[in-house]
Amino acid sequence: MATLCRPAVAVPEHVITLDQTLALARTLHAGHPQLPLALRLIENTGVLKRHLVRPIEEVLHHEGFEARNRVYEAEAKRRVPHVVQRALADAELTARDIDLIVYVSCTGFMMPSLTAWLINTLGFRPDTRQLPIAQLGCAAGGSAVNRAHDFCTAYPGANALIVACEFCSLCYQPTDLGIGTLLSNGLFGDAVAAAVVRGTGGTGIRLEANASHLVPGTEDWIAYSVRETGFHFLLDKRVPGTMEPLAPVLAELAGRHGWDASDLDFYLVHAGGPRILDDLGTFLGVQPDAFRFSRATLTEYGNIASAVVLDALARFFDEGGATDRAKGLIAGFGPGITAEMSLGRWTAPAAASPAGAAGMGGTARPPGIGRQRSADPALLGPAR
Repeated sequence: MATLCRPAVAVPEHVITLDQTLALARTLHAGHPQLPLALRLIENTGVLKRHLVRPIEEVLHHEGFEARNRVYEAEAKRRVPHVVQRALADAELTARDIDLIVYVSCTGFMMPSLTAWLINTLGFRPDTRQLPIAQLGCAAGGSAVNRAHDFCTAYPGANALIVACEFCSLCYQPTDLGIGTLLSNGLFGDAVAAAVVRGTGGTGIRLEANASHLVPGTEDWIAYSVRETGFHFLLDKRVPGTMEPLAPVLAELAGRHGWDASDLDFYLVHAGGPRILDDLGTFLGVQPDAFRFSRATLTEYGNIASAVVLDALARFFDEGGATDRAKGLIAGFGPGITAEMSLGRWTAPAAASPAGAAGMGGTARPPGIGRQRSADPALLGPAR
């Protein structure tokens, strides 16, 4: 079975705290009739700090979509290689062992995708398949896991690399003054992440099943309006209540697999906001502590879009994982409203296959359990 290995996650070096965010909102929107509500909503997110790809002074200055997209491309090329190299090392593989790259991002645009640049720059084989996913938003992290799982199932022994690159701050629009946008300005953060799905061997989560679900009639609840100034984020006030229709879908997936969704050993889900996690716990019948990894991501980094699921998984690894064959759920939620869900079992290091046995000639490296997530601090900033 395919194994989702330890992710590498890094955040930029520029930091904005909750207090700074609230102070900015009071300064920039002093006359806004709904400012008290916006401040209350931002405080209720539980986000204590976020990391930005540029200093806040530059974020607040909108120099146009073209200029911002140039920043996106340059920063992606500057920051992604480090997490890719660390993810490969943690999976005990090299670039030439990878057969598919799944690249997910909804905060900038490149064609050809960054996948082409990675193949040309980091030593991947020219026949490496490319799968860029740009329009699933926060759900794309879960989708990337599922598409990598599907690929490794279709091609036994193949390996897939997942890369998530989200610079949400580049989507800041100073002229958007709706309450949903003001909330978003205090919720989203920037991050890059990568993880390998090995077709055989490896330590991590053995993926066993996956599914997708779209809640009918909700395609305008989370959306982009693409204008001259770039991506304008639209957030409907009904979004926080989406777990009521989605929790039964998660329970059904688990039930079809012979599992009880309320009695799993770990839960790694997208942390769109605190109510998402609270409601999911209520409707699934699990304790709030079950989502501690997702809550930690939200508190320390904010909503980092498609990278949330990988960061929650990295925190799970940091804690030491679970007992061998422990059962768990991975889920990403995003526009559509879409859920991308998967089930898997933890594979403890002692039970893993010998290093280097998978793929197309993987090279043995020290196991990744317990490693810190920091990279070159001058380039990527603190891991956490």
